[in-house]
Amino acid sequence: MTEAVLSFFGKLKSRLLRSSSKLEEGLDAIVEEGGSTDPESSGAPPAPDTPERPATPADPAPEAPDVTPPADPAPAPPEEVPPVVPDEAPVPEDPAAPAEVPDDPGPDAPVPDDPEPGRPSESVPLTPLEIPQKEVPDSPEPPPEIPGDGTPETRNTGLFGRLFGRGTTEAPVMRRVLDDEMVESLEELLISADMGVDTALRVAGNMAEGRYGRRVSTQEIKELLAAEIARIMEPVAKPLPLYRTKPQVVLVVGVNGSGKTTTIGKLASQFREAGKSVVIAAGDTFRAAAVEQLQVWGERAGVPVMTAPEGSDPASLAFDALTKAQNDGADLLLIDTAGRLQNRADLMEELAKIVRVLRKKDPEAPHNTLLVLDATTGQNALNQVETFQKLADVSGLVMTKLDGTAKGGVLVALADRFGLPIHAIGVGEQIDDLAPFDPEEFAAALSGLDR
Repeated sequence: MTEAVLSFFGKLKSRLLRSSSKLEEGLDAIVEEGGSTDPESSGAPPAPDTPERPATPADPAPEAPDVTPPADPAPAPPEEVPPVVPDEAPVPEDPAAPAEVPDDPGPDAPVPDDPEPGRPSESVPLTPLEIPQKEVPDSPEPPPEIPGDGTPETRNTGLFGRLFGRGTTEAPVMRRVLDDEMVESLEELLISADMGVDTALRVAGNMAEGRYGRRVSTQEIKELLAAEIARIMEPVAKPLPLYRTKPQVVLVVGVNGSGKTTTIGKLASQFREAGKSVVIAAGDTFRAAAVEQLQVWGERAGVPVMTAPEGSDPASLAFDALTKAQNDGADLLLIDTAGRLQNRADLMEELAKIVRVLRKKDPEAPHNTLLVLDATTGQNALNQVETFQKLADVSGLVMTKLDGTAKGGVLVALADRFGLPIHAIGVGEQIDDLAPFDPEEFAAALSGLDR
């Protein structure tokens, strides 16, 4: 189960690319607009590197021409070695050197006596013999070090860095002083992500609280944004409650095309896999395609689907479905309803009628009223919640189509304004694309923060 949840939110992060990339691009632009490279972080490492690199090429540069002539005649270097370090060369490294040493100096016996105790550590300085040979490759070694410095830079670019064309030139961390101008830019960015004016102002203000005058990077801003979003979403992240009452009546409402029918099919399948007996009522009697779609889902999940002739009274079908579920001892009754616009008073009254009829059979029904919202509607979702809450006493939300919008911030606005439980979110058409809502994972995915 844990692997399935992790897989789902890995998919959520990848499919929230529009929202997260929009926020990330905006955050980068805000920091870069009035920011500069951090002198402490970016200046410290190169400072020791710059003196070291010119020092190495400066020394071999004059030596290289001097070394090349002796490199051609092989006897030249051994002639220089005996006067300077004759004792060091023969013993440890080259077998050719000891062969030459007995030829040139006759008294070699006192020579090995001196280096044995004190010179083994100085056998390392035999590198002067290697320097003329390796200095030629040493001079080209600084160039390979330059791309080597680019390697740590690439780790800072990340996936979105590559998507937006950021290269090794952006390795130095850009920082900007958090001031009123930057806060205003953050507010505008959050409003454009459909968080709404009130929520955007509150989020930006909380992010800046206690941090005015500090130099902040894009990564730090992302972390602050993700933490603030998670704080808002944490109280509303609640799974659909299950009661001992049988059957538990779940009324599913929403506007046209919000994904009610697909959500009901996914819920029925998941409840069935959890060992619950489920009955579905195809209450959208005005749309034949919705009835057929539910029947397909019912066949997949092994769940019975109650239907009525096209154009029948949906309230009457809901009453009959509740009676059947009671007689069969079903655990859950999921009732689909016709999609309706919140500004259609006649259709909204029809929804109220379904609730009244159900309560004649069970005074506590419906036990849950789920409002399915389409994330692509943006701020209009706030109006939908307000209207449906008055007529149908909405108890929880399901947000769909988060994979096809750059307006994922509307979920934050809904949680901040209404505080209704968010039971599940959907990011696709597959059965596993509907899962319980996790605030921290959602916050990280929306803000583009790597976890």
